Formats: sequence, structure tokens, C-alpha cells
Amino acid sequence: FGNSKVGGHGGGGDGPWVMADLEDGLWPGNMKLFPSNTPLLADFVTAMVKGRAGGFTLKGGDAQAGPLKNMYKGERPTNYNPMKKQGAIVLGIGGDNSDWAVGTFYEGVMTSGFSSDAVDDAVQANIVAAGYGHGSVIVV
Repeated sequence: FGNSKVGGHGGGGDGPWVMADLEDGLWPGNMKLFPSNTPLLADFVTAMVKGRAGGFTLKGGDAQAGPLKNMYKGERPTNYNPMKKQGAIVLGIGGDNSDWAVGTFYEGVMTSGFSSDAVDDAVQANIVAAGYGHGSVIVV
């Protein structure tokens, strides 16, 4: 999630967008530039990258209210089908351990399989119910 356009990658407008880190940049869809992936403006964001044989899906939404939106659903970019998984999967940073991003990563999860839209919607409802950004903040 972000507004990086390094290497010509990005979505529509100025971002930020939900994108997939597929080693050679952040992909907003099956092309480096994918205008249909629209900016997601929220203080707290739910972002999902879901892979399946032959394709992937990007979903995003406001983690404080409302449903998820499909940002992209379709084929993988050229040279990423079939997907080759090498090394480790790291949540919250780029695979190269770079620190270019700005922001805070709160929670992440990895699952097996390709969840249904109903499951994704239930997860989003649970995240919204958690109340990110509401209530007291304790600074230690």
C-alpha cells in the first residue's frame, strides 16, 4: 500500500493504492501502470493480496468503516505466471528489506488457499469492529 511510482508502477491518480510486491516493483494489476486501481484514502487501511493459479486479486478498504473494494482481479503480469515463490515472505516491508515506505504496519496474516468474497467481507467486518483509531491512546 502506498503511492510509490518507482519503475513506472502505479494506479490511477496520485495514490495511495493497494499493490502486490512481486519482486520487480509494486504491481497495481497485470501491467506496471493500471489506472483502474484507484486511490484508497483512509487513515487505517485493510489491504488484501490473494493469489490463485493463473492470477491474483487486490482488495482494499477503509479499516474503520465500509466494505472492501476489488482494486484488481485478473491475470498475473507477464513473467509471473506461473508464480515462482523463492525465499521468505515478509509482512510490512519490501522483500529487499528496504525502508523507503512511510507509515505504520499494524497487523498481517497469511492463509492457505483462495478465500471467498464472503470470507473476505467477514474479515473486513471484524477489522472494522476492532475500532482502529477509536478510543484512548496510551503513549509509553
